[in-house]
Amino acid sequence: MQYLHQHLATAVKIIEQYNGNVPLVHHLKQYFSLHKKHGSKDRKSIAQLCYSHYRLGKAFHELSIEERIKIALFLCNNEVGRWAFFFDDNWLAAWATNLHQRITFVQSCYPSFVLDDVFPWKEELSEGIDVSAFIGSHFIQPDLFLRVRPGFDGTVKQKLNERQISFEEKLPFCLALPNASKIDEILAVDKEVVIQDLSSQRVGEFFQLIQSQPGYRSALIQLWDCCAASGGKSILAKDILGNISLTVTDIRTSILKNLEQRFLRAGIKNYQSFVADISRSITTIQHEPFNIIICDAPCSGSGTWSRTPEQLSFFAKEKINEYAALQKKIVSNTIPHLAESGYFLYITCSVFAKENEEVVMFIKQQFHLELVKMELLEGYTQKAGSMFAALFKKV
Repeated sequence: MQYLHQHLATAVKIIEQYNGNVPLVHHLKQYFSLHKKHGSKDRKSIAQLCYSHYRLGKAFHELSIEERIKIALFLCNNEVGRWAFFFDDNWLAAWATNLHQRITFVQSCYPSFVLDDVFPWKEELSEGIDVSAFIGSHFIQPDLFLRVRPGFDGTVKQKLNERQISFEEKLPFCLALPNASKIDEILAVDKEVVIQDLSSQRVGEFFQLIQSQPGYRSALIQLWDCCAASGGKSILAKDILGNISLTVTDIRTSILKNLEQRFLRAGIKNYQSFVADISRSITTIQHEPFNIIICDAPCSGSGTWSRTPEQLSFFAKEKINEYAALQKKIVSNTIPHLAESGYFLYITCSVFAKENEEVVMFIKQQFHLELVKMELLEGYTQKAGSMFAALFKKV
């Protein structure tokens, strides 16, 4: 088991060097590209140690990195597995499959530890969140979620079964797979399936609500995805709404180039795209006004930190107000391009009320749009991220 000590030492070294300026996944890739002695199994083990460490968030800051990693391994794993080598007999005897029992044991060993230390911003959370369940979810690796595109349901399931890859159907056309599942060589990503979190797929419920309205089932719909990023919501809208004239914008040229390749794989050809900073006023846009505007706004990402747990350690509370101010600028510059009787869909992957309910109140007060539906798309009990969505109608 000497290799595990080496992995632990390497993980400590990586964590000491990491400052949070880039996503942890990129930092690890850069480190391993400079240190090619680590094989694939070594890289996987070291990465797991690093990610486990950051799942403790702001807790146990007074302890050494090595101690934090060991506590995190205990909390993040239902079974001890190969990590038994690191632990005394009393920890091994207390190793339960129930996360609550493991948390209770850690609290008995460290009486100063409270769960709120992991995520110390509970007073900022949106209404209705189960705080203990939400914070505890950060100790759990999320699943890999696939959205099966129209016409490929049977094909996709057959291919997965042939390769003996286990999956669970969470929603119609939504499959949950173990996170480490390798699907790139089995399935045509973006053509047959879209890699898309469970809560992100549930945004489709809002598109279905729009589709049920008079005039939206057969007519050509002018749709603007104003913060398009990777284009996942645009592909979702196309699959549900069908007959749309699509415009996509983003502030980053590189993102739109990647989106172009993704749309090509997805079979989406007729669309307009251009670089735009929509935190500033936009004077002319082709095909306006729009029947639907999707505003998947830049946000803290706090609903998805179980996938990027390094954010728990490096996030500063002041950023919440900065994001909320940016979001209000963006909605103020996009809503004027909405057609009469059009729909404005505001989305974040945040769990903070200032980015969610307070922006909804701002929209209602400033633009007098009718709130059709608002929901926190809770994923923290489903091994998924959480999102917030609010649908407005211009009347």
